[in-house]
Amino acid sequence: MRLLLVRHGQTPNNVRGALDTEIPGARLTALGEAQADAIPAALSGYDVAAVYATRKVRTQLTATPLARTRGLEVHVRPGLEEISAGALTMRSDAQSVGAYGETLVAWMHGDLGRPMPGGPDGHAFLERYDAAVGAIVAEHGPDDTAVVVSHGAAIRVWTALSAGLDGQTAADLTIKNTGMGVLEGDPESGWELALWHSGPLGGAHLADGGAHDVTGESAEDAAQEPTPDS
Repeated sequence: MRLLLVRHGQTPNNVRGALDTEIPGARLTALGEAQADAIPAALSGYDVAAVYATRKVRTQLTATPLARTRGLEVHVRPGLEEISAGALTMRSDAQSVGAYGETLVAWMHGDLGRPMPGGPDGHAFLERYDAAVGAIVAEHGPDDTAVVVSHGAAIRVWTALSAGLDGQTAADLTIKNTGMGVLEGDPESGWELALWHSGPLGGAHLADGGAHDVTGESAEDAAQEPTPDS
């Protein structure tokens, strides 16, 4: 099976660098709406069997133009949400952003027992994301393609662990709003990373170079761009 893991469009908290990881989360900015509107044309070469989103508003809004264009529903699935920031939720100071990123990197290097400050450890994240993906795979044939609109940190970490990327390669992954990872395989035989598209699917003109996009950037880059604490 082929999974197209698409990150949601831009939100106000992506612009200011806040760790917005709770449900329902922020809506899209005007740029985020434009990014979402560009997805159907960008994915025109894929025969999409189904479109999935998380319980967060931003993923559902991002998935809607594609689903509407293909005559499909947006299926909301628990378990695909962003990695919780725990005690760091909605903070944007460099120390908090750095702690969040350092925890993600530790998981990518195999230290799944390390907890997010005031939040879950890597085992808990991987278990719930694996379960959600497994349920999706069970509904499709081996030749199907499904689009899953999810979140920056969740896509990066799950891809790294599921595709067996080495720690440094995984830590260097970046994914801007409406960037995409393409994975092929299944839970039994394993997953292979077939494509990593770090920029917006609609093209570079839809990227916001001035945003402090902490869940889509590498941990090092995010921590080097401090913004006022929220």
